[in-house]
Amino acid sequence: MTAARPTTCSLDPCPSWLVKSCLDGLREPLLNIINSSLEQGVFPEGLKEASVSPLLKKPDLDRSLPASYRPVSNLPFLGKLVERAAVEQLQQFLNDTAGLDPFQSGFRRGHGTETVLVAITDQLRCQRDQGGSALLVLLDLTAAFDTVDHNLLTHRLAMTGVRGIPLKWVSSFLQNRGQRVVRGGLVSAWSPLTCGVPQGAILSPLLFNIYMRPLARLVRSFGLECHQYADDTQLILRMEGQPDSVPDSFHQCLEAVTGWLRASRLRVNPAKTEILWLGRPGGREIQLPNLDGETLRPSSSVKSLGVLLDPLLTMEAQVSAVSRSAFFHLRQARRLAPYLSRNDLATVIQVTVISRLDYCNTLYIGLPLSVIRKLKLVQNAAARLLAGVPARWCITPILQQLHWLPIEYRITFKILVLTFKALHGLGPAYLRARLSPYQLQRLLRSEDQNLLEVPNIRTYHLSSTRQRAFSVVAPQLWNALPVETRTTRDLLAFRKACKTLLFRQAFNG
Repeated sequence: MTAARPTTCSLDPCPSWLVKSCLDGLREPLLNIINSSLEQGVFPEGLKEASVSPLLKKPDLDRSLPASYRPVSNLPFLGKLVERAAVEQLQQFLNDTAGLDPFQSGFRRGHGTETVLVAITDQLRCQRDQGGSALLVLLDLTAAFDTVDHNLLTHRLAMTGVRGIPLKWVSSFLQNRGQRVVRGGLVSAWSPLTCGVPQGAILSPLLFNIYMRPLARLVRSFGLECHQYADDTQLILRMEGQPDSVPDSFHQCLEAVTGWLRASRLRVNPAKTEILWLGRPGGREIQLPNLDGETLRPSSSVKSLGVLLDPLLTMEAQVSAVSRSAFFHLRQARRLAPYLSRNDLATVIQVTVISRLDYCNTLYIGLPLSVIRKLKLVQNAAARLLAGVPARWCITPILQQLHWLPIEYRITFKILVLTFKALHGLGPAYLRARLSPYQLQRLLRSEDQNLLEVPNIRTYHLSSTRQRAFSVVAPQLWNALPVETRTTRDLLAFRKACKTLLFRQAFNG
């Protein structure tokens, strides 16, 4: 109850904040409702209705087309409490039994879009370093959450080991659901929800991850690699040398994927599926097969989980896009500044500007200063606005006063935190697999210093790989930490020690 957000649905008999404020008196009856639901395997019928609010997916989409909107379900507060109790137990069961695909990063603790992109770009850089080439395929699924087949979902749940009363409870959660659309003061009639998992439900992301698990296993059976973030599915085909066409296994994989999606009541959108070809610069374009009747062609850049990637992984287009967007929001914040307190202005800048600079910033490690400078200009302008000083003022004391790490140090900090999480089981296993402990030739006093193996120049010889690949840079940065920081086992203590060290390096030389 205390962890639940106080969101109120129009279907709630009273505001959720009122329920939370009366927790002492309501704790016992709420506990009885939740326990009865879980013990009997029945989700309360009165909590299955949803008010759907259509949200525009992107500002530039046609507002007159229904496909431009994402249907977000506003659900009763009590129903979310029951869901939360079930999710915690189901997640623990799946963790204990390895019930989720290890490369599925959607809505999992310690996983995220950044960990996916770090792993993918590291794989691609290392592949190019060794003289190979690669294809990155970004599959686009149409309305995936809304077309989940309930019978198939319960079958796949049973295959992961969820049986008996827990499976009965999930079936009850999915069945006999209803929804109505609320828009501009108008309310539609109720309609049954015969398929899909409601977007807005706490349980839906976890159920969808279970639903999608067989797809990753299918892809790997053809020798490709597969990373998923909910319905965002990315395939990696690594090839030796610089071939003119893809192997037959790639054709067969795409056919199998298309067939599996059809059988799962899902549909791929070939027109929006993107391909990034990482081959020899200036070489001939690789010949690709069809996907569901559409001819696939490599793109000059693709957008993966909100990040622009180009064939050379320069990140220049991404940095330019981030700086443009951040400067736009900074101009809006400047207009609001006279009407906001300093704390409120700091919140606006953090949410609209700094968060953009920090999003997946581990991918910016090793970038040329001419590229990083674009991000530094944004940060400096944001710092001067918050400090209320003219544009010509020296930025170093301002950043120091705000306790903001400069851009390049923020990048280092993020990499170190990701490394710590990977090493201590707080992050994805696929990142941990890219790091190796240092193997001593003989017993020394330094054997307990928690060092990592840095790949030598014979393993990765390109300067771009050695300066930018996670599997090379992360061990270098990690080993440069003081031994007492490397051997810390508490995440908060590690973050504090790292930030203190980097702050001292940034401002005290």
